[in-house]
Formats: sequence, structure tokens, C-alpha cells
Amino acid sequence: MTFNGSWKVDRNDNYEKFMEQMGINMVKRKLAAHDNLKITLEQTGDKFIVKEVSAFRTLDITFTLGVNFEYSLADGTELSGSWVMEGDMLKGTFTRKDNGKALITTRKIVDGELVQTYNYEGVDAKRIFKRG
Repeated sequence: MTFNGSWKVDRNDNYEKFMEQMGINMVKRKLAAHDNLKITLEQTGDKFIVKEVSAFRTLDITFTLGVNFEYSLADGTELSGSWVMEGDMLKGTFTRKDNGKALITTRKIVDGELVQTYNYEGVDAKRIFKRG
């Protein structure tokens, strides 16, 4: 499957502004911008197994496309939502449990890189990952 493999964050675009919009304090934003996040994705049909390893935590997530699940961001923000496939793109629609606001995220392979986008309250950001 296209997304299968290990991906290491290479660069960010507007990520700190996005985190600020999410309400993450300055110290956590500065740390998160240099978290050395590595994501391992394994897709089998509609089921995904995701392992996130960063300077702050290691987390295993299993989800099925179109099925709601609970998820906590590294700063403790709790979300509920699901991922779906839209063509060759994974799209996640999540709702924050603390304020009911939507967080939209996508994952797509572009020129051999995994591009993960975020949108929260009109602020867009990207994290670009390379295989490895």
C-alpha cells in the first residue's frame, strides 16, 4: 500500500502558527517544532496501524477507515473522529472534546514524500516526511 513504511519528519510549514491557533503554549510549540517525529504506517485493506515515535512519546494507533476512534495529541488535547480515503489521500476529520471545534488533517504521498496537512480554525500547516 502507498503509505506503508517508516517516515521521518523533514520540515514544517506554518506549523508553529497552527499550534498557536490550537492553544498550545509557546514552550510546547518550540519543543514540538523539533520533536523528530517518526511515523510508521501499515495498511491492510481498510485497517491502519500507526506508530508515532517522537522526543515526547511513543504511541500505537489502530484504526479502520470510516470508523470513529479516540485520539490524544502530544499536548493532551483529546479528539474524536475518523479517517477516510479520498482518491489517493487519507483525510481525517476530528472534533476536539474540550471545545467541539473541528481539526482536519490529510496525508498524501507527493514526489515520494509524505505530506501531512492540518487545518484548524482557518490556519493551515504542513509537515513533510521523508522515508526512513
